[in-house]
Amino acid sequence: MLTTIEKIIFIVAILLSTYAAYRVSLRIIRVIGRGQGSVDWSVIPNRLIEVIFKTGTFQPVFRFRILPSLFHALIGWALIFYLLVNIGDVLEGLIPNYEFLGGGTLGNLFRVTADVLSVAALIGMLALIIRRFVIKPDDLTTRQDILISEKARRGIQRDSAIVAGFILIHVGTRFIGQSFKIAIHGNDPWQPFANALANIWAGMSLSSLTIGFHILFWLALGTILLFIPYFLYSKHLHLIVGPINFLIRPERRSPGELSKLDFDDESIEQFGATYIEDLEWKLILDAYACIMCYRCQEVCPAYNTGKVLSPAAMEINKRYFLNGEGSRLASGERSQILLTEFAISPEAVWACTACGACNDICPVGNEPMRDILDIRRALVLMENDFPEQLQIAFRGMERTVNPWNVPPTERMKWAEGLEVPTIDQNPDADLLWWVGCAPATDTRAQKTSRAFAEILNSAGVNYAVLGENEKCTGDSARRAGNEFLFNELALANIELLNEVKPKRIVTTCPHCLHTISNEYPAFGGNYQVIHHTQLINELINQGQLKLKADNNQTLTFHDPCYLGRQNDIFNDPRQILTLTQANLVELPRNGRKSFCCGAGGAQMWKEEAEGTQRINTDRFQEAQKTGADQLAVGCPFCMIMLNDAKNDTNSNMEILDIAEIIVQSIEKS
Repeated sequence: MLTTIEKIIFIVAILLSTYAAYRVSLRIIRVIGRGQGSVDWSVIPNRLIEVIFKTGTFQPVFRFRILPSLFHALIGWALIFYLLVNIGDVLEGLIPNYEFLGGGTLGNLFRVTADVLSVAALIGMLALIIRRFVIKPDDLTTRQDILISEKARRGIQRDSAIVAGFILIHVGTRFIGQSFKIAIHGNDPWQPFANALANIWAGMSLSSLTIGFHILFWLALGTILLFIPYFLYSKHLHLIVGPINFLIRPERRSPGELSKLDFDDESIEQFGATYIEDLEWKLILDAYACIMCYRCQEVCPAYNTGKVLSPAAMEINKRYFLNGEGSRLASGERSQILLTEFAISPEAVWACTACGACNDICPVGNEPMRDILDIRRALVLMENDFPEQLQIAFRGMERTVNPWNVPPTERMKWAEGLEVPTIDQNPDADLLWWVGCAPATDTRAQKTSRAFAEILNSAGVNYAVLGENEKCTGDSARRAGNEFLFNELALANIELLNEVKPKRIVTTCPHCLHTISNEYPAFGGNYQVIHHTQLINELINQGQLKLKADNNQTLTFHDPCYLGRQNDIFNDPRQILTLTQANLVELPRNGRKSFCCGAGGAQMWKEEAEGTQRINTDRFQEAQKTGADQLAVGCPFCMIMLNDAKNDTNSNMEILDIAEIIVQSIEKS
């Protein structure tokens, strides 16, 4: 128990620390409020249980770096429980002869849990200190060619050391203090580790133990009062903001769905993000949630092939900028530095493939890809500043409604010699096949279209295509930042589709699938859309397609980013390939962790940013190492990119769309 003077000092310290924390918290809330849009609080009830589970289990952390994640979880579980421990210690210090939760079953469980978690936290913290400051792995830093402020480079190490020191002192002195308490009052079987430590103090006098306990109490709780105001400036804030990020982030149909820009509102003067306050409020919140763990960088295809893009560096730069300039933003002033001057370089902005790997892997729900695409919007719409090569694709979408610049009159050339009905010929079709630009115009991708047409005809599906009336969905325009062009294409397509009123739409391109299914609803287009692998699987299961099941090839499957990560379609392609009796071997990076082919984010239409290797080459080499005879794909962009990579090698590996593999296995009647 504290003395009267100690109680007064402690209460005053609590009030001062609370006031300081309140001032910083208010500033952070105001800074986040400078972002665009507003929070939809109605989403909280449906997410609360899920977020509690994620926070309690640290499930998002365990998707990567299993051993470090375990050490991190030990610390996290301890700190969460220490919220209760600290309340108990404060009450015991202020109230005479008070024992928190008593000496019964509840109190016993509390003490044993605190004892075990204290040791767990100390072990975890020491392990992570060794990892960061002794081993110094590459996955905890970024290359020198990446834009990251010197303040951030120095600050990360400093902040990590301060946080580590705080945890060791706070948890360590509390744990040792409990051992002093046991030495004073006698053994406590419910604190086995503290009990063992108490044996060391057996020879100390009662007065020495009492003084020691008071010193340890102040070290344990005093460090909290000192740390709380700093805590709000440090990366440690993710303990609070991470769960909040998951709890209130905007509802999206897909992680890749982008926000709609209103070009009809003449009061809007800014499109996209030039300054940090131009970003959506959620993207400013991301900066405060960032753990600075570099997981997003570790899965980024651009960074992994030597480009100057690091999504982690961008979030870290945002955080240190807000720490330094937050007062100005909170007061309503305009920030003075462009995002492309302090957060991410223009070259890095255009290196992003919009694959969504950074969004997917982030353990606190950050979305770096969205920042980058918002910055692209500003560069294109406000500055008319974009890679020259994109102009060809933009011009094609404007003039011939496809980035390949193929006239609409040639849109159906791929189907010559096949019975492929148009919607004019079959207006009552059960299924509308949205062929897509690449499958209709690219020589290699056309083989996929012809194979899929054979499958539909063999299965007796009542389908139709739009023919010459089909236009580009606008995916590449949107991800290149040309939102105005996307709007024009989207509205034209939606007007046509609403006239046709399709019962279901099938696509052979995941980018068309994503755009029609997830982006068009915001513009008034709501349709049931499936991928061709889903339909093929459905047809096989319904008995409309019979397979010979005599495929003796060894296959590996490349998950397209916009099929898997963005739309959760993982099982159908694999089930189909398995039904052919082929030997399916997985790529090391598969499923949600699949590596990009390099075409997304409008990269198809421009030269790849300078790096140590091309992204498609990296991916194809990974496929080669599996020893498979065939590489199966489910996206025309992936087909084109991986074939380009193959052409640069002497590989005999065959690259086929799943439709091509299935058409070879169909049992002819």
